[in-house]
Amino acid sequence: MALLTWTDRYSVGIKEIDEQHKQLINMINELHEAMLAKQGKEALMTVLNKLANYCVSHFAMEEKLLSTHGYPEFADHKDKHVKMTTKVKALIADVQSGKSTISIEVMQFLRDWLDKHIMGTDKKYGPFLNSKGVA
Repeated sequence: MALLTWTDRYSVGIKEIDEQHKQLINMINELHEAMLAKQGKEALMTVLNKLANYCVSHFAMEEKLLSTHGYPEFADHKDKHVKMTTKVKALIADVQSGKSTISIEVMQFLRDWLDKHIMGTDKKYGPFLNSKGVA
């Protein structure tokens, strides 16, 4: 059972970013399925690291696009990315050290953060970038 399902309501109106958001949703679902299947720590860490690395590359691409086009809320947007990256790195460290596990609460955090980030923060820049010819 998917934790998140892509629908057009998530679209920011920029094809490349929408495709990347679909990948993030798929990776969160992959991690959720691995957790439900009670896969070992190593398998969960592989998926979690893949998700973290993809977030970093996605954030970098998004930030470059926003910076290039002079998005007025760029600094705030980048700050949200930094905070999420820091949280995910801390989560990875906690899971690796045995201090934490990948639980339903962790999955809900990832789901809620992605949903809130796309629907709030990312949706704001869609029309701005579209007005600059980015589609």
